[in-house]
Amino acid sequence: MTARTVRGAARATVAAALITGVAACSAPGAGADSVVVGIATEPESLSPLLGYGKDGNSKVFDGLLTHDADMKLKPALAERLPEVSADGRTYTFTLRRGVTFSDGAPFSAKDVVFTYRTILAAGTNNASKTELDAIEGVEAKGDDTVVFTLKYPYAPFAERTVLPIAPEHIAGAQDVNSGDFTTRPVGTGPYVLTGWSKGEKLSFKANPRYWGGEPAVKKFTMAVIKDDDVRATRLRSGELDGAILPPNLAEGFAKDDSRRTYAAKTFDYRNVTLPTHHKVTGDLAVRQALDIAVDRTAMVDKLLDGAGKPAFGPVPTDSPWFTAGTERRHDLDRARRILDDAGWKPGEDGIRVKDGVRASFPLWYTSGDKIRQDHALAFASDAKKAGIEVTAEAGTWEVIEPRMKTEAVLAGGGSPADPDFDQYLLLTSSLGGDGFNNMAWYDDPAVDAALAEGRRSADPAARKAAYDTVQRRLADNPGYVFLTHIDHLYVVNDRWEGLGTQVEPHDHGLGAGPGWNVESWKPEPKQK
Repeated sequence: MTARTVRGAARATVAAALITGVAACSAPGAGADSVVVGIATEPESLSPLLGYGKDGNSKVFDGLLTHDADMKLKPALAERLPEVSADGRTYTFTLRRGVTFSDGAPFSAKDVVFTYRTILAAGTNNASKTELDAIEGVEAKGDDTVVFTLKYPYAPFAERTVLPIAPEHIAGAQDVNSGDFTTRPVGTGPYVLTGWSKGEKLSFKANPRYWGGEPAVKKFTMAVIKDDDVRATRLRSGELDGAILPPNLAEGFAKDDSRRTYAAKTFDYRNVTLPTHHKVTGDLAVRQALDIAVDRTAMVDKLLDGAGKPAFGPVPTDSPWFTAGTERRHDLDRARRILDDAGWKPGEDGIRVKDGVRASFPLWYTSGDKIRQDHALAFASDAKKAGIEVTAEAGTWEVIEPRMKTEAVLAGGGSPADPDFDQYLLLTSSLGGDGFNNMAWYDDPAVDAALAEGRRSADPAARKAAYDTVQRRLADNPGYVFLTHIDHLYVVNDRWEGLGTQVEPHDHGLGAGPGWNVESWKPEPKQK
């Protein structure tokens, strides 16, 4: 596990991460077995059929497999890890017996088949369904066996089976996109949703039927509070047990010796998409210049207070999958030379022009996201020093999504499960402009070939060579400028034991931080 635990007055030196504190339960009416956490955002849906919990740890649901503290796969609804055929195209899962959904209905193989087939159905509005495109078929062999047949040997397929399983007897009787199941889910997981007031809170209770045993934390509430200052105030007053806070506010709690601080390594990156068909960013010289004009180290130091690292691609530099030698040194003089040689000449105001086209474009970031705003402004500042005008623009995703096919976006991503997850959706040319996939319309035949080799080969050495090719090509032919990888820090009350962290993805919520195994928390023994 790559997290470190610090007691007492640990430094709150995270600049872009969620900082979650779980303090002593002093909220009115709260009990010793309750936890209330303040969060900044909430999910749009709680249905795994629409993508909720696809990377595991949804708490309401279980997948066939799950991850342990070291991100190794282990059985969940499956009795053991799958049997894989010699050609890598057939995965057979034997299911755990005696499992029921929280409504008491039995779980069986038909629910697994229903879940995967529904996600892959043409009418299902699941933006992540392309992650399962290797599946040719899924069928039940009796109640306790499920067999997946793949179109090709997809090396990380087992990692995809952490996807939560939905109950056919409930979800199958509703419209998959708009039925009650999207907001009133029923699963096999350790917790049951008891209420959801949109924009206010989500409330959960321990599932007494949970196959792993009823959790000691009986009630778990996520209070939706968008304003950082309000969350900090409510945490300090004791109304909340914990809160998601930026570091400048979290520092006020760092000297509280009744709490522990947990730091988790992540694959969470921030990058700038550079659409390759745009009149400015479509020029390779512009993309190459921007890639070395940015001062990543300064961003880590000033924006993240050192809690992160420079990003040169989707793979962090401390990952075994990172390709040494692809680091890009901040070199403003070289960036200027690249632009000069490509015919981008400075105008009277210092902004470059080529063939009547001004080197200027907007960069969109989500309004209310201070971290993305800081990154966007820093990128714009560095770009201007090279003679490129970048205008940072804030907007909701409803405003940004129609524009992101043609304009730059301050985006985020990252998954520690497998390098295919980080790179295939981001870079493969066939997914150019497909929603949040390949937002840069990146198109490099050598990268396409390497991505195909990396996901189809079962040989770790061959896979490493393939992803080395991808990362080297991305350095030579950038479609994105990667800025930083962001560490996450969590502050937790010292009255529970069994806490820890995992290496985390970009998308972190209820199942992130020490809450990844909240169902296993136990009260610390009282001091005599």
